[in-house]
Amino acid sequence: MTSRLYPGRLLLLLCLLHGSKETCPSVCLCVSDRVSCSSSGVTKLPPSLPSFSVTLDLSHNHLSWLGTGSFNGMPRLENLRMAHNQLGSLGHGVFHNASSLRHLDLSSNKLNMVEQHYFQGLWRLEELLLFDNKIAQVEAGTLSGLSSLKKAYFSLNQITHFPFFSIQDHSHPFLTMLDLSSNRMSHLPWEDVKALPGLVQRGLYLHNNSLICDCSMYSVFWHWDLRGYDSLRDFVDEHTCTIYGDPRAAIRFLRHTRFFHNCTVEKALSQPVTVLLSNVLVSDGERVRLDCLTGLSGTDLSFTWLSPSKGYITTASVNDTLMSLFPNGTLEIEEAKVNDSGLYVCTAVDMKQALNATREVNVTVLLPSAESFNTGYTTLLGCVVTMVCILIYLYLTPCRCSCCQPKPPAIPIENYNPSTLTSVFSPSLRDHPKIQANRHVAFMEPMLSGGGTEWTTES
Repeated sequence: MTSRLYPGRLLLLLCLLHGSKETCPSVCLCVSDRVSCSSSGVTKLPPSLPSFSVTLDLSHNHLSWLGTGSFNGMPRLENLRMAHNQLGSLGHGVFHNASSLRHLDLSSNKLNMVEQHYFQGLWRLEELLLFDNKIAQVEAGTLSGLSSLKKAYFSLNQITHFPFFSIQDHSHPFLTMLDLSSNRMSHLPWEDVKALPGLVQRGLYLHNNSLICDCSMYSVFWHWDLRGYDSLRDFVDEHTCTIYGDPRAAIRFLRHTRFFHNCTVEKALSQPVTVLLSNVLVSDGERVRLDCLTGLSGTDLSFTWLSPSKGYITTASVNDTLMSLFPNGTLEIEEAKVNDSGLYVCTAVDMKQALNATREVNVTVLLPSAESFNTGYTTLLGCVVTMVCILIYLYLTPCRCSCCQPKPPAIPIENYNPSTLTSVFSPSLRDHPKIQANRHVAFMEPMLSGGGTEWTTES
C-alpha cells in the first residue's frame, strides 16, 4: 500500500514546485499577478520581486530614492503605484526594461522637479499621476516619447511655467486630459496654449492658479466657454485672476466680465457645433462601421478620423486594405482586432462656413471567452485537476474485472447446526467489516467538514 503513494506524492510535489518558482517577499502580499507591499514601512525596494507581476503597489511607505533599473526584472509590469512616499528625485534609467507600464502613480511625494529623463522608454504609458508634490519646474522634454499618454495630472504643485509647445497632434495623439490646476502660474504663453490640439484644450484644467487678468487670457477662456468645455463649466468659481497682479484684487472672471469690456475678442475661426459620444462593442474578427453623423450637413464637408492604432486617417491617407474611409465620413474596419480598441474621434469640417463638429466613438473589441482566461487561473485549475487525479488514483480500485481480483478463500459448507448459525452473527465477526469500511471515511471526514478557511482578495 505504501508504494502506491509515491506517484501521487511526486505529482503533488511537481505541482507545488511549478507554482513556487519565485517567492513573494515577506513584507508583501502576492495574489495571482498582483503584488502589494503597501503600508509595510519599507525604505527601499523589497528584494526578489516576482518577475510575473502586472500590478505592484508600493504606496504609503518611506521610499526616498529609485536607482537605475529598479524594475529591470519585471518586464510584464503595467501598473505601478508609489503614492505617499518620500521620493525627492528619480535616477537615470529607473524604468529601464519596464516599457509595458501603462499606469504610473507618483502622487503625494516630494518631487521638486520633473526632469526629461524620468520617463524615458515608457512609450506605452497612458496615465501619469504627479499631483500633490513640490514640483516647481517641468523640463521641456518631460513628455517626449510618451506617445500613448492619455491623462497627465500635475495639480497641487508649485509650477510656474509649463512646456505647452512640446505637446502636438503627432507627438501626443491620444492626450485628452492635462490637469495643471492649483499651481502658481501667473503668465501663460497663450499662443502656445491656443496651438494645442483640440482634445487637449478641451481637457486642460487651469483653475486655482495666480493668473494676471489681461485680454489674451480672457479671449482664450471666452472661446473655451463658448464651446462648452467641462474644464471651465465644472469649476466656474475656481477660475480667478488678479488685477494688475495684486492678490487682494482677485475676480472670478467667468462671472464678472466688466473688467474685460474693452477687450477685443477674436472671432472663432472654427467654432464646434456639437460633440457626440457613443460606445460600440464588437467581437474579435468582426466588421464594424463607425459613422460620423454630426450637426453639420452639406456637400462640402471633409472628414478626418483619429484612431488609437493608426493615428490620423483621411481619404487620401488610407492605404490599409483592412480599413476604409467613405465619402460620407463612415470609417469601416474589416476585421476588428484587440489593438483596435480605444477612442475614435471624427472631425467634420465645413470650410465655407468655418465650422466643424466632432464625434467620438469608444470601441471595445471583445476576445472569445476561451482566450480571456488568465494564466494564473489556468495554472490553478491544472493543480486542482492534478489533485483530483491523485485522489482517484489512491482511493479507487484501478481494475474491477474478475480476472484481476484475487479469489476469496473457499468457506466449507457444513450441515445445519444451530451453534454454527449463532457464530455467524457473533460480535467478533460482525464488527470486523465495519472497521475495514470506516478506514476511508475517517480519513475523509476532516476534508468534508465545514470549518475550512475562506480566502478573500482585497481590491
